Amino acid sequence: MTAAQALPHNADPAELAKFSEAAHRWWDPQSEFKPLHQINPLRLAWIDQQCGGVAGRRVLDVGCGGGLAAEGMARMGAASVLGIDLSTKALGVAELHAMDGEVMNVRYREVAAEALAAEQPGAFDVVTCLEMLEHVPDPAAVVRACADACKPGGWVVFSTLHRQPKAYALAVLGAEYLLGLVPKGTHDYSRFLRPSELAAAARQAGLVPRSMAGLAYNPFTHAFRLGADTDVNYLMACSKPLPA
Repeated sequence: MTAAQALPHNADPAELAKFSEAAHRWWDPQSEFKPLHQINPLRLAWIDQQCGGVAGRRVLDVGCGGGLAAEGMARMGAASVLGIDLSTKALGVAELHAMDGEVMNVRYREVAAEALAAEQPGAFDVVTCLEMLEHVPDPAAVVRACADACKPGGWVVFSTLHRQPKAYALAVLGAEYLLGLVPKGTHDYSRFLRPSELAAAARQAGLVPRSMAGLAYNPFTHAFRLGADTDVNYLMACSKPLPA
């Protein structure tokens, strides 16, 4: 994003600056992105299961950052993966890492989800939007864009944080201030989404919520696991119905 380019309306300059500043550390598993490295295999396995496999499918990853999920799905055999983000630095890191790893079926673009959906409606078999909704002013607009970009019969998967006291205690106070898992100020609790709110936004966008899973952290084993507890971090898989 150059100085001459205006940010899309659904972008928070402070959030973009925060992640751009740390972009060069995105693929360092011991950096502030360590939790993403830890949860990435879990969430990708769950996405693969819910969507009936990403292999051979055309995938869009919205808010891809440095490319952890996008490159991961490319390595799982997706026919093609497009990662989009508004952070020039993060995209540069993602492109360089894919180039170094000779991952040829992933590419990246600096474009807003809404603009990409208008440009390529119904073009993708699987659309993911992971740990991104809580960082934008209008998450419902991103949900609509994800739905619009997904082809009928395809899948859209979101992951975000639950706006309720347990999530504040663990994801903000615990993860940021007590355990130091992520930098202070990473999350704004007011932007967390209750599953009911996300499901309502998905339905309004023409999607059908199908399943959910929670991501829980064990401070004693320092490990994450998938389970039924959606009180903090959760994933939601939605299908896009075929025309009647």
